[in-house]
Amino acid sequence: MASSQPGGVSSSGITVDSVTGERYIPSSVRADGSKRREIRVRPGYRPPEDVELYKNRAAEAWKNRGKTGIPGAEGLKPDNDTAAKAGSAASNKNAKRREAKKKAKETQDGSERTAQGKNVKDIENWRAPAPKEPQPESEPVDLEAEKEKKARNLKKKLRQARDLRDKKNQGEALLPEQLEKVIKIQELIRQLDALGFDANGDKKTDV
Repeated sequence: MASSQPGGVSSSGITVDSVTGERYIPSSVRADGSKRREIRVRPGYRPPEDVELYKNRAAEAWKNRGKTGIPGAEGLKPDNDTAAKAGSAASNKNAKRREAKKKAKETQDGSERTAQGKNVKDIENWRAPAPKEPQPESEPVDLEAEKEKKARNLKKKLRQARDLRDKKNQGEALLPEQLEKVIKIQELIRQLDALGFDANGDKKTDV
């Protein structure tokens, strides 16, 4: 509420001179140290801060309904607290009983498993991975068989390339990939020679 009494300060900071009755905002010091001058307020002017807001009592009561609680429920609070405490105690008691029953069951199950001939250490380490079985050593690669296999493939490619070359010599048109095979004839012969085979794909014999 705005103060209209001489010497009083309103919400907006307006002060009323006790002698003249004039309203003014007193001078003050800014944060940077400079001084604000005194400001006189014209008669009849009321800043928004000093305007009283109309409050509807019913609306205020509805707005604050959660803060005050249910009317007439104050006397029931001790009973509710007692009931809550009793419920909590019963819940704790039931939880302890269930925990004890669970431990007793685990102990019994452990005894039965041990009695069936299982070692206690095995039971404790049931999560441990099983030891890996030694892998059988790979058989030594037969180099001679590998050479013959590679030579057979080269011999097949060489035969196809020569057939294409003959067709080309007879005037038949070849596709680009067929011409590429013809060009590689000498390379195939060199590869066969490196493996110990002649140009016909036969194994060379030592003289």
